[in-house]
Amino acid sequence: MPPRRPPPAAADAPAEDLFGGPPAPRPPREPEGPRPLADRLRPRALEDVVGQDHLVGEQGALTGMLARGSLASLILWGPPGTGKTTIARLLAERAGLVFISLSAVFSGVADLKRAFDEARLRRRAGQGTLLFVDEIHRFNRAQQDGFLPVVEDGTVTLVGATTENPSFALNGALLSRCQVLVLRRLDDAALERLLARAEAEGERALPLDAAARATLRAMADGDGRYLLNLAEQLLALPAGTAPMDPAALAELLARRAALYDKDREEHYNLISALHKSLRGSDPDAALYWFARMLQGGEDPRYLARRLTRFAAEDVGMADPRALPLAIAAWETYERLGSPEGELALAQLVVHLGTAPKSNAVYVAWGQAQRAAKETGSLMPPAHILNAPTKLMQQLGYGAGYAYDHDEAEGFSGANYFPDGMPRRQFYRPTGRGAEAAIGERLRHWAALRAKRGGD
Repeated sequence: MPPRRPPPAAADAPAEDLFGGPPAPRPPREPEGPRPLADRLRPRALEDVVGQDHLVGEQGALTGMLARGSLASLILWGPPGTGKTTIARLLAERAGLVFISLSAVFSGVADLKRAFDEARLRRRAGQGTLLFVDEIHRFNRAQQDGFLPVVEDGTVTLVGATTENPSFALNGALLSRCQVLVLRRLDDAALERLLARAEAEGERALPLDAAARATLRAMADGDGRYLLNLAEQLLALPAGTAPMDPAALAELLARRAALYDKDREEHYNLISALHKSLRGSDPDAALYWFARMLQGGEDPRYLARRLTRFAAEDVGMADPRALPLAIAAWETYERLGSPEGELALAQLVVHLGTAPKSNAVYVAWGQAQRAAKETGSLMPPAHILNAPTKLMQQLGYGAGYAYDHDEAEGFSGANYFPDGMPRRQFYRPTGRGAEAAIGERLRHWAALRAKRGGD
């Protein structure tokens, strides 16, 4: 194999230069138009990328790969505006690879084939290729399979970017050939660093007081590119503009809609957060996630259904009122609609969050189902069978049945399990809420059953 050539000086270097021939004369450049602030501030070194120290810091995963000279094919998974494209471009530069970029939104099979063919030519000339595919999850399964041979034989180092959970969005075969790296939503400190860079570029401070500056960072919702776009609007205001407070800032800039896809991972993340906040008896956190889902456009009926399930599964007999209250809140929403009916669901969220919790019925139901499968077609004991005919009476149906209402304390202690099946205890009430009293009652009955000779 010929020695490796250094990377071209620019991404738009002529093809002849890439493959070893004499460079063709460059046409005169057209004057460049104005570039957005986010583009002007794009990091020029991996060390300048903010908020991703776990990847590009001194001990970062990518830093280690580059130090070892073993850059693997990667899937960069993270929210918008966290640096996926920038990291891919800087990785190519640092590793001495030609950077080729495709978007799964605009590219098809022909574009992939052309990129693969050009990468093979570069490889023969001793030059590697980093193929960056934005929104890689938008390629269908057949298109994703097309990457397998060129990734496996090293024709390209693939770096795919996605905002979707790769476990759901990408083929298992492709995932097995790539390392998934998670980019974090930019925190407050990272966003503040971007604002400082914007002010240095604009050579003046943003016209904001401290509270408005915090509001601006919150409006970005962890998206660095969006934050810089907002900052660019502020820097376009006349010099000497008085510092704005949060109210004035809100009038000037539109607040970004929260990230939420009703049929994708964010949907499942937020409903999980709501459910677990309720289970953890934190009504405030539960109200927050409930509000987040509604603001994201979630159907309140879906939330009503999930809250009703929670009332049965996680509150259960510890507060027997929870289930009818859930149905009442659901019916209230159906009658009132939005937004008035959402208050009834919010009341239900608070009730469920503050209610004592028990999954004893949920556990008992699972155990009873398993026992029913294991025991097959065992008949009920004869003494609890009705005997409407003489034949059934002769067979002993109903013989010796004890009518509980006629017994002391309204309890006979008879056996109601099938003959030959040992008695099982499925329902084990907790000591929380109404189940504390239920537990005492069941223990009393168990003592009576043992005293009267029941199993």
